[in-house]
Amino acid sequence: MGTRQRLITTASELLAGEGVGAVTLRGIAKAAGVSHGAPLRHFSGRAELLSAVATQGFTELLERRARLPEGGPRERLTAACHSYVDFALQNPAMFELMFRRDLIDPEGPALAAASSAVFDEFAALVAAAGVHHADPRLVAASLWAALHGLAQLWLWGGLAGASFAPSPEAALAVTLDAYLDTPPRSTGPNT
Repeated sequence: MGTRQRLITTASELLAGEGVGAVTLRGIAKAAGVSHGAPLRHFSGRAELLSAVATQGFTELLERRARLPEGGPRERLTAACHSYVDFALQNPAMFELMFRRDLIDPEGPALAAASSAVFDEFAALVAAAGVHHADPRLVAASLWAALHGLAQLWLWGGLAGASFAPSPEAALAVTLDAYLDTPPRSTGPNT
């Protein structure tokens, strides 16, 4: 493994073990066993290195989608939604980093491609499921926001322990019912 990849791997391990705050260039270099200047020989700065780590998170999400069980379009969409929330709950620091625009460069080519691929795949699942509303990409964005918010609120304690939300799965079931059990809305000129 080259130094660049070792830095990315080490940063991912630090992120998982100690959280976003622990992922500094100096800390990564020390944990990787390289000089404190080595990260800057392979990355323009912390944002580029953390973007490479976040790219791995989006790549993992995309790989999870590729492993969705067979079934009808709505079953596949439901499985994708569960997979997203599961990913967030199992990888809270990575989940946080992937959306921290203050720490990453969302316009970096690899990160932009990976995050776009995840959204495009999700939007295709929404379209195939025939979920209501006019534009499947807009519905996909709304559903993704609902999933993301649910995961964040659970992770940060806003829902955890609430008597009306005994588990993330129970809250997710309500979200999915709201999106999947609503009949399609007319999008004609009279609406």
